Amino acid sequence: MTFFLDQLLNGISLGALYALIAVGYTVVYGIVQLINFAHGEVFMIGAFGALSTWIVLGTVTGGSTAWWNLPLMLVGGMVVAVLTAVLMERFAYRPLRNAPRLAPLITAIGISIFLQEFVRLFFGEIPGFPDAKAAIPFPQIDFFTGDPVNVGGVLVHRGNFFVIGALIVCWAFLWWFVNRTATGRAMQAVSQDPDTSRLMGIDVDRIIVVAFAVGAALAAVAGVAHGLRYGNIDFRMGFLAGLKAFTAAVLGGIGNINGAVVGGLTLGVVEAMATAFMPGQFGGPSWKDVWAFVLLILILVFRPQGLVGAKVVDRA
Repeated sequence: MTFFLDQLLNGISLGALYALIAVGYTVVYGIVQLINFAHGEVFMIGAFGALSTWIVLGTVTGGSTAWWNLPLMLVGGMVVAVLTAVLMERFAYRPLRNAPRLAPLITAIGISIFLQEFVRLFFGEIPGFPDAKAAIPFPQIDFFTGDPVNVGGVLVHRGNFFVIGALIVCWAFLWWFVNRTATGRAMQAVSQDPDTSRLMGIDVDRIIVVAFAVGAALAAVAGVAHGLRYGNIDFRMGFLAGLKAFTAAVLGGIGNINGAVVGGLTLGVVEAMATAFMPGQFGGPSWKDVWAFVLLILILVFRPQGLVGAKVVDRA
């Protein structure tokens, strides 16, 4: 029983990480109907932005890992991720807004590769910086390096609490932002009919930029959560994480924010359980990605609208 609870909590933590990234996918898709495959690299850049912030702070503090570094790292990661996403939207996606859907999709893949190589080359040229081709240690804030916490007889790594807590806070913020602010209501209007929204005085371009910025900020939080959970980051981490997040968004229902959260948590739990309990050669960590995408195939075959239901907008 203890082993089962251990795997369940591990799966929930992993799923919360996927959900944080998947929500960013969903926000952008809901506004411009674009599957942004470069979103995983925004997640990666957010993690490197947080690491860079800590390194800059270290020139003053001597490399302190006190708790107050974490909010500053989050802000630094968000700033870098949001700036990247805004530039991406302005120079790569906006010129293709009225192009056939295949064009921005291919562009997104190209941007993904570009950002990976940019980070690898940029950090690899910094004297004294760890080899950018390998996993780079992520600063472990003091609170998260303490002994695991006993939850019902299960020892839980403290980084897992940050991931789950970050998902709850970000989910609540996003609900409030979308449903209770003027900008959020404008986002809902643009997602339904951008042309009519423009006639009603809504700056559609600004709303799309806001959507990219919100998604990037959530991805940056996920990047910091990944670093605290695993203890390292690398320039390739965004590719597979982005695919898993897209899978989570489809599982829950593409375009549905609540669905992205449900899909992420479901995917994380299924991965953890399949890794721990599948018999013989079909279990173990090497098969976790296989079972994740098997789950995606099953959902697409038997419930293509997703677990919660896709947000479908009919545009004239």
